[in-house]
Amino acid sequence: MDPSAYAAALREDTALACLQSANHEVGTEQPVAEVAEVCRAAGVPLFVDAAQSLGWGTVEGDWSLLAASAHKWGGPAGVGLLVVRKGVRFAAQGPVDERGYGFENLPAIVAAAASLRAVRAEAAQEAVRLRELTERIRARVPELVADVEVVGDPERRLPGIVTFSCLYVDGETLLHELDREGFSVSSGSSCTSSTLTPSHVLKAMGVLSEGNVRISLPAGTAAEDVERFLAVLPGVVNGVREKLGAPTPSAVVREDELVVDALGKRCPIPVIELAKVIGEVPVGGLVRVLSDDEAARLDIPAWCEMREQEYVGEEPADKGTAYLVRRTS
Repeated sequence: MDPSAYAAALREDTALACLQSANHEVGTEQPVAEVAEVCRAAGVPLFVDAAQSLGWGTVEGDWSLLAASAHKWGGPAGVGLLVVRKGVRFAAQGPVDERGYGFENLPAIVAAAASLRAVRAEAAQEAVRLRELTERIRARVPELVADVEVVGDPERRLPGIVTFSCLYVDGETLLHELDREGFSVSSGSSCTSSTLTPSHVLKAMGVLSEGNVRISLPAGTAAEDVERFLAVLPGVVNGVREKLGAPTPSAVVREDELVVDALGKRCPIPVIELAKVIGEVPVGGLVRVLSDDEAARLDIPAWCEMREQEYVGEEPADKGTAYLVRRTS
């Protein structure tokens, strides 16, 4: 997050500003302290979602409110934490029954606090170890698997989160195959992972969304498990690509451009078919990809960025949308 851009988004009628201390999908840590300064200067309270980061350390800055979830640091599920800075106007609300009494789960609340203290006591040492493992994944995956994009800030990030996207791979199929190998990973948006909805975070970053793999390494993850994952991943990705690479592009030449009909086919098939025919047009020529899959709006521009081809734009078609790509090399 760019603090100056955040400041520009604040308006006179802004009642509350929100920011994640670290992104749940790519692990990038946000400049909370800088954003808190611009919010305070504008007279707007800043609410910080610290669910991913609080177990690793304090959240710096003059924020107003902060929230987290105990299960994120290994505490009891169902316990949330809300911190209100002194001087902030806040009206507390809580669960009540028909008589007006609350049902706070005091044992779970105490356990949440105790587990946070325990985790934080070992956080610094464990963070160093997990950073080494995540850096190993970030470096090795592009070496082992072709056409991979590792996303997220390479330095300013949480210790245990790694995200990468594989071209020409369906995320759901990839997750299924990795699960068969004994690895539980995620794909799509972290807040809608059960539906594998294309990530709005990756969309905003302009990177590939299909074939996305999000790895979370909990405290205590063994180096041997990471090595086994790296050994298994290339074969799994190649197997999925082989299955999805079977369709033959439906391509026709239309004057000075090549038209690929990928209507009715889910991503990454439109991108696979684009990749198969891009070499059939001369440098400077156009490929028009027809697709009715919403994910193509994200993945075709991302493919162009990765392959150094020019994404010209999109335009309406009789069916679906036409995505125009110009061959540059």
